Amino acid sequence: MAATLYETMWAPDVRPQVVADCEALVNGEVSGMSGVSGTAVKLAYRAVRTFDEGHIHFMIESLLPQMAVALQPYWTEFGADGGGSGEFGGYLAAREDEVCEALLAITDERGRNSGRPVIVKAYNTVRGSAAKHVKAALPAVGALVEKYA
Repeated sequence: MAATLYETMWAPDVRPQVVADCEALVNGEVSGMSGVSGTAVKLAYRAVRTFDEGHIHFMIESLLPQMAVALQPYWTEFGADGGGSGEFGGYLAAREDEVCEALLAITDERGRNSGRPVIVKAYNTVRGSAAKHVKAALPAVGALVEKYA
């Protein structure tokens, strides 16, 4: 039986690099944003980093296992197709609405259960435009998954 995304990406020898690559992906996506919603995301991101410099790293470490589980059905389907659509990022992008909702459900739950008002306020400020940004990042997310899986 093949290892799950969680098992593969969360293996002790792989985990630090996955987290570092995820943090680089997030930083790159945020820095590349433009327009009104991009500016709002950049401001919220800066507020979070100012409030707690290690928070983004901490959130990646704490959310990545759940995100690997959420992406598992898509990875399994992609493998069953023999990777027929090419790259996993393209596969995710072709299913952007459902993949986006699966991933945002995780961050929404985390936001509802957070006891840190500054972080919750920053998240709620950008939540309305989050789907657009998550969808735009799916090809990069897929490439990152493929790198380790």
